[in-house]
Amino acid sequence: MDRLVYVAMTGAKEILQAQAANNSNLANASTVGFRADLSAFQTQQVTGAGLPSRAYATDASVGWDASSGTLQTTGRALDVSVRGPGWIAVQSNDGSEAYTRAGDLRLDANGMLTTALGNPVLGDSGAISVPPQSAIAIGADGSVSIVPQGQPAASISTVGRIKLVNPPAAQLTRGADGLFRSTGQAPVVADANVRLAPGTLESSNVNLAESMANMIELARNYEVQIKAMKAAEDNAASSSKLLQPS
Repeated sequence: MDRLVYVAMTGAKEILQAQAANNSNLANASTVGFRADLSAFQTQQVTGAGLPSRAYATDASVGWDASSGTLQTTGRALDVSVRGPGWIAVQSNDGSEAYTRAGDLRLDANGMLTTALGNPVLGDSGAISVPPQSAIAIGADGSVSIVPQGQPAASISTVGRIKLVNPPAAQLTRGADGLFRSTGQAPVVADANVRLAPGTLESSNVNLAESMANMIELARNYEVQIKAMKAAEDNAASSSKLLQPS
């Protein structure tokens, strides 16, 4: 009976892990530029004495969904979306270079161009600093142009260019902060072919209907594992009664 309990317990534990990943996707269904986590179950044979048919399931992340979300027009000057493949380079909290698809940019109190989470946006020569201005615009090539404060509208100057990269998906890994990083040692080289769509934001690529259906399926599978453990307990109790002297 202990083997049945072990297999059922393991199944319940792995289902809870899969449910956590699925719930994370649901929680980020409205997060700008979010990429859904992908997980899958894998059959593992139970080691030790017993029949080869004894197996249990394990859940593991198999990466993330690289498909693009939909572009939503906002008209805001600092909102940008990456058209097709590509990423915006930012500086993570530990100072390293990271990448994101979230283009809801901001100007902080010091004039630094940052993401909504406060990560500085990187340009060709480091973080982009924007001097006092009366108007700002971001071009499709990532160039940041302003009308300096106190200058006529025709006095347009470029203060930087957002670093846009396009590494293969297999060379990126997601960190706990939600940012993606290169699996190599060196930062990814900028790609001039990556283009932005100014005045738009990319939605999350989470499929709500699929995630909700997956949540229900996982909940039912968890109940099956719990019932198996209860059946093992009942069988053990019945066996004990049979062994008791009359």
